[in-house]
Amino acid sequence: MGELADETLIGRHSELAAVRAALRAGPEGGATLALVGEPGIGKTAILHEAGVEARRLGHQVLAVSGVEAEAHYPFAALLQLLEPVLASHTGADSCHGAALPVALGFSDGPVPDLFLVASELLDWLRKLALTKPLTVLIDDAQWLDPPTHDCLAYVARHAGDIPACILVTVRTSEGETLPPFLTSVPSHLRLTGLDDAMAAALLARSAPGLAGVDRQQIQRAAQGNPLALMELPAAWQSGERTSGTVNLSRRLERDFGGRAAGLPSRTVDLLLVMAIDDRPVTDEVLHAAALLCGEPVSTADLEPAYDAGLLKRGASVTFRHPLVRSGILHRERVARQQAAHAALAEVVSDDRYRRAWHRAQSILGPDDEVADELERTVAESVRRGAVTTAIASLERAAELTSASTCRGRRLLVAAEHAFGLGRTDLVDRLVRKAAATDLDELDWARMQWLREIFNDGVPGDSVRVLELCDMAVRSARSDDQDLALNLLMGAALRCWWADTGPAARAHVVEVVDTLQADGDARAVACLAVAEPVLRAAEVTHALCRMPADEVEDVDALRLLGMAAHAIGDSTRADDYLTAAEVVLRRQKRLGLLVHALSMQVIVCLELGDWDRAAHHSAEVVRLAEETGQPIWSTGSLVCEAQAQALRGNASRALELVAEVELRANRDRLNDLLSCAQLARGIAELDRGDAPAAVRSLLRLFDPADPTYHERECFGGLSFLADAAVLAGRVADARGVMERLEQVAVITPSPILHVHLAYARAVLAADEEAEAFYAEALSDDLRRWPWAQARLELAYGLWLSRMGRTDPATRLLRSARDSLEDIGAAHWVEVAAGALSG
Repeated sequence: MGELADETLIGRHSELAAVRAALRAGPEGGATLALVGEPGIGKTAILHEAGVEARRLGHQVLAVSGVEAEAHYPFAALLQLLEPVLASHTGADSCHGAALPVALGFSDGPVPDLFLVASELLDWLRKLALTKPLTVLIDDAQWLDPPTHDCLAYVARHAGDIPACILVTVRTSEGETLPPFLTSVPSHLRLTGLDDAMAAALLARSAPGLAGVDRQQIQRAAQGNPLALMELPAAWQSGERTSGTVNLSRRLERDFGGRAAGLPSRTVDLLLVMAIDDRPVTDEVLHAAALLCGEPVSTADLEPAYDAGLLKRGASVTFRHPLVRSGILHRERVARQQAAHAALAEVVSDDRYRRAWHRAQSILGPDDEVADELERTVAESVRRGAVTTAIASLERAAELTSASTCRGRRLLVAAEHAFGLGRTDLVDRLVRKAAATDLDELDWARMQWLREIFNDGVPGDSVRVLELCDMAVRSARSDDQDLALNLLMGAALRCWWADTGPAARAHVVEVVDTLQADGDARAVACLAVAEPVLRAAEVTHALCRMPADEVEDVDALRLLGMAAHAIGDSTRADDYLTAAEVVLRRQKRLGLLVHALSMQVIVCLELGDWDRAAHHSAEVVRLAEETGQPIWSTGSLVCEAQAQALRGNASRALELVAEVELRANRDRLNDLLSCAQLARGIAELDRGDAPAAVRSLLRLFDPADPTYHERECFGGLSFLADAAVLAGRVADARGVMERLEQVAVITPSPILHVHLAYARAVLAADEEAEAFYAEALSDDLRRWPWAQARLELAYGLWLSRMGRTDPATRLLRSARDSLEDIGAAHWVEVAAGALSG
């Protein structure tokens, strides 16, 4: 039997041509290509050939193969990939930046976020590529350990930034959902089975003595899969006839496992140790196998496995194909696999993490000593930025824990780490498992908070708000103020999204006051979100003491941005949220990034940075769906509805409004309904239907209407003023304005005062209007270009009506230019029409 790489290249001329094209394009401007297909289809053979060709072209080649048994070991694959470069340097000296050496275990330092590790890896590869053409080969990407997977996926997404060729293979079957790595690779090449002629040629080469009937049956069973065409004849000739309904990969696994069964016992033990070893090194495998079988073993005991076609010869001991590993594991009893793990744990005792992991896999029932040992590795995983590994270790430690209370605590700690990654699927699963344990009071409260994070529930449920407040009180009494504030944040958000009534809102802020958490961003946010009008002055005072450029903690930045947005302080909100966005992106905390970006969308619309709003809106929709946060997704849709209305796309805006209302009406999410109603009113104003716009916008200010929200309504006043003047309903708009003048005595909300200044001027009698316009424009509106442009437009139109052409023209031109920059098409047309008239 010839070498696998040679034989499985039969019939792959077009695929090899695509790979060669990528190799040529890489050094010129970057090229990435993913080879996708079922096991045995020839992906690895083509990748091997690519490596040969790359070296012939003078490229430096970095290669890594994902190994299923290694997937739990943080950055194991990244170390394998970089080994040729690391070998020529000294540890951390070979790594650029601060995060990558820590992640690889070469140096100590602050916990690196994965984004930084990936970014430094990209920089390093770029520098390597500038010294010599670079080719990166990634085989079986679906089995990379999670942190390596994320880093290399980042590199693949930014492959255009480095002059290199990146080739990836990913195992998948036709019709299956593509693995996550492929979303980072723009070009996919799916390998399918060989055609009948090529399949017959390969079968004739691998098994020339087959009878005609057997040849036909094998060729039909193999379905053009090169590995099957090469391996099934041996099974066929031994008398094994497997049903055609059996999965082809499973059939090959069974064949490989069957070959191992007939080998000498020491060889079988060596193969088992190799199959479960996360980083098989020859000496390590020999030592562990000796412990497993109780007698010395040597490399000579591997020869039968080579002869059986299970191993391939090379610098290290490796399986001929990943299906060999899985075939061996499928045929071995659980007890035997556990014994092999125990042997490996003893051999790798100097590596604390690997010892703990293998010990954890060597037992079935509870073992608190092993559970404790595994939990002690969590800090190291987190320190290196391998949070997913930490979660897996905590979950396994929980399975081995005898005490139900401790088991629940470990699951909740894992869930908190999952929350930091934005993994709602993991949070939900871990919390459900924790709910089945005997949690103490604090952990029970912590579970409730974790349920609140991603599970929006029924926001307007005042009973649930009071329950959360009660849990917060009990948590504070148990000296866990952090948990208390987290629970109160959940209660406050429920008050914001939907009407829980004044009693529930008051109770939230009352409990916050009892905590005496002055200066804590969570306390400030709770006050702002629960009582955005009554506590706005107090919140403003707190924000003045914590300017964005002096706040270092990203969670504090996000929460203070939320507080500023809640009270209507748009410029401060922009400062906090922009700073938070930068850090959250760097840390890849996608769940919280959704919150920050969603708030930024509306802030950008309010201030006049509509291009940035559009960019954030598209990203929020995608990330909110990925992280399972439907309210934030709907919130982004309503912002998009407002954006479309503001840009003059009334029909699209009304379509989005209908979609938002369909989602928000079910749970009476009056915050979103209010924003949707504002979009409807603006769209009707765009269409020239001022009477309809007035009817829609007046609903925003009616406390009995489902669209009423005591803070969100502030942003509708200026539009109501415009519509009322056009529709001849100035008195109705003045009535709303007068009520808001009373609210303005309570709250210093900038957005309310900006809209009031506009409405006073637009709704004023002609003899009073100019004074109001002058007063409004005398305010510092440098960071409110949208408000300033509309004021200039309205003032210019008024001056034009008064026959004062020169000052009107100056204002109208300034307004038109600003509105064009912003993208406010409807208002640009109004200004242009006035100038041309």
